[in-house]
Amino acid sequence: MKRNHWYVIITYIVMQLSAFVGVPLLRALGVGQGAESRVEAAKLASGYWAVISFLLAFVVILWLLRGDRDERTMRRLPLASSWMWAISGVFMALAAQSIAANIEWRLLGIKPGSENTRQIIDIIRLTPLLIVVTSVIGPILEELIFRKIIFGSLYEKYNFWPAALVSSLLFAIAHMEPEHLLLYTSMGMVFAFLYAKTGRIFVPIFAHVAMNTFVVAVQTLLADEIEKMVRQAELPLAVWRVWL
Repeated sequence: MKRNHWYVIITYIVMQLSAFVGVPLLRALGVGQGAESRVEAAKLASGYWAVISFLLAFVVILWLLRGDRDERTMRRLPLASSWMWAISGVFMALAAQSIAANIEWRLLGIKPGSENTRQIIDIIRLTPLLIVVTSVIGPILEELIFRKIIFGSLYEKYNFWPAALVSSLLFAIAHMEPEHLLLYTSMGMVFAFLYAKTGRIFVPIFAHVAMNTFVVAVQTLLADEIEKMVRQAELPLAVWRVWL
């Protein structure tokens, strides 16, 4: 793995751990003082720190990756074909989510729904600026880390399946919801396929950004209405629940 790629991974890890220092710092500076409860104040501080830390990490990582190209081992499709795969990838990722969620629910007895996504949506309602992180910056960083760097490095030495599986498992573990390991891994496999198929990192980035934007829109604007319709139709929530 290239040296700058290690620096990118370290930056990403530091960003993820920075909340342990950043959130208390914002609380000490008075962020969330006008909140109705301590829980709401903590969510406000968490939301603002996520925006700050992700933006800083995004700038640093883009600088570290300046001049980087997609892996030489990948055959690059023409732009027109790549855009078709990018758009198709949105539906492929959503389909993978639905299939994995139903397997978890029907075969493994894991209840549908994501605590991680629910908490993020709660914070978004308090700090709408966080939408930029969850819908755009977060997915871009994840694709640069887990697909371009980790999958790309493994793909140079091994074939698709071990490279995709390892990078997708790490992607799933990073979401810190072990009960949904299958679901996040399936998403990672789709994004790895899109990258390997087209040889262009913007393809899984576009699919991931579009999917997360859809998730945020559904969970913040239409969640109550859709859940009511699903319950009235006596359908399992797994058929529509989506994850960030």
